[in-house]
Amino acid sequence: MKSVQELRELRERAKAALAVRDKEGGPRIVVCMGTCGIAAGARDVLRSLLEELERQGRDDVTITQTGCKGLCDREPMIDVLIPGSAPVTYGSVTPDLVRRIVDDHVIKGQVVSEYAIAIGSEGN
Repeated sequence: MKSVQELRELRERAKAALAVRDKEGGPRIVVCMGTCGIAAGARDVLRSLLEELERQGRDDVTITQTGCKGLCDREPMIDVLIPGSAPVTYGSVTPDLVRRIVDDHVIKGQVVSEYAIAIGSEGN
């Protein structure tokens, strides 16, 4: 930081990124952030999610975190919950795969089936 202005700009970017986590009623993405998930790269996945949603201009998607789901060998994992659709858990998620999941599933409503490890019942 070299100036107060730089600090203000950083604060505004951080507030905008956090606002993505606080939307209600729209799609929700849950990132598994247990120790096993973090060791497997969940922080990079979370960062990629925030960046991709910002790039797509999607401020209606809530991002939350949870602990270990017990499928440590499938980490990093995320759950995609879209109102009126079956919840989907994706495993072995990478930052590159995040872009595809956001584009295909969150925006277009098409499950990326080759990475889905569980699909729940509709009406979440």
